[in-house]
Amino acid sequence: MTARFDVELEIPARSEYLSLVRAIVSTAAALDPRLREQRIEDLRLAVSEATTNAIEAHAELGSSERIVVRCNLGEDRVEVEVRDNAEGFSPADLTPHPPAADPERLEYERGLGIPLMRILADEHEITTGAEGTSVRLVVYTTPPQGETRPTVE
Repeated sequence: MTARFDVELEIPARSEYLSLVRAIVSTAAALDPRLREQRIEDLRLAVSEATTNAIEAHAELGSSERIVVRCNLGEDRVEVEVRDNAEGFSPADLTPHPPAADPERLEYERGLGIPLMRILADEHEITTGAEGTSVRLVVYTTPPQGETRPTVE
């Protein structure tokens, strides 16, 4: 895939910069007239969750390094990567939450970011290691045929 448009943003690991990330990703995605407003909002929320996780990871370590957010508009997709330099984690080690209809689910205020990313993006990939974590989110300009969006479990 050859990108038609690229933007890269380096932000301090502070929550005050979340609105800037959301605005830039939304504005970049809106440059493609084929992308519906709802899909832009889905991407905006997924990127916000990934960026929040990166900010929190840096805060836990007391790291002052910057978080990199890269947005690429391709021929058929918008691809966003959020990369941090905090200590990595294993997504497989995350504790599953009760199903959405279970009353015990109300006890969980946190931990929905990764499940939301999985639902809101057409593709997602989390790469993690000692050097940090990279979250890649892809939203296609036209949704894949016959695909339905899963629900949050």
